[in-house]
Amino acid sequence: MKRADRLNVARAMAVGLAGLAWANTMAVAAPASPSPAADPPTNPLWSEQKVRNYLPDMSWPEVEDLLKRTDMVIIPVGSLEEHGLHGPIGTDFLNGTEQAKLIAQKTDVLVAPILMPGNSPYHMGFPGTITLSAETIEKVYFEAVQSLIKHGFRRFLLLNAHGGNAATTRFIVDRINQETPGVAVELGEAAGPFMSGAYKAAVAKGAKEFPEPKVFDRHSGVGETSDSLYLIPNLVNMKVARTAKMTLPPHLQAMLPQVIAKDRTANLVFLAEALKAKETGKHTSTGEMSDTGVWGVADITTASAAQGKVQTETFVDASVQFIEAWKKLRPMGVN
Repeated sequence: MKRADRLNVARAMAVGLAGLAWANTMAVAAPASPSPAADPPTNPLWSEQKVRNYLPDMSWPEVEDLLKRTDMVIIPVGSLEEHGLHGPIGTDFLNGTEQAKLIAQKTDVLVAPILMPGNSPYHMGFPGTITLSAETIEKVYFEAVQSLIKHGFRRFLLLNAHGGNAATTRFIVDRINQETPGVAVELGEAAGPFMSGAYKAAVAKGAKEFPEPKVFDRHSGVGETSDSLYLIPNLVNMKVARTAKMTLPPHLQAMLPQVIAKDRTANLVFLAEALKAKETGKHTSTGEMSDTGVWGVADITTASAAQGKVQTETFVDASVQFIEAWKKLRPMGVN
């Protein structure tokens, strides 16, 4: 190759390399074209919304701020037990907690769930039921209250959402009152005097009246199922709900008309023996009395969210009235 040709080739290569370098520089310097913002990856099963005054959803500064407005805590006391063919195992825990949340939207009070299971030995014939001893339940709730007292809370409303916890809940209330600086009540009992007025007010505002059933209707029956259809509707499977076939010991069966008529003596004697663990030999565990786990013979298909709404709002409003009365009777800061 002649010298002139070699010079031309060199010049061409230099120009080409310079152009490539310029193009690379422009490519780096050019702003990136905007791309649509991708949603951050999140748990596809999470659907909860933050609820005001609900302890599991709160940060410690939010609890600290709430303490400036209230020293009251609602503690739901529930259970994990069978609720027929149609109701979720967590009915009592979930319904009690949802009722407490609704109350806390109307008046400042902390909602602090502690345990899911309760005392349910007589439901152990159905898979999924978890039962704890009264001693375990009492110890856990009492120690939880001691923690809350250290943070500055002083007044405690135990919302018992399961009949089997009644005696244990009363004992926890008494221990708080006898052994700590705190003051406690059972919320169902406290709201009781306000229930009639709250119900009449709801009816006056247009709520439909639902007469009490004229047949035996207790655990997971029309009333409780109606509550669930209002409070936790997507967890109730009414497609499989049906009236239970009940078999009671003959002497308890004979008492039923008086129990349904609200005879207090008959009811006391009836409940003293009914719904007891199979191991007691009383033949009154749920599995021995009911083929579905429902304790009652009312037509379960008549349960409705409308009835649950009236029942829930009556209890919520009555509870709020009691809480507001307590706040006036014993203002914050009273030692």
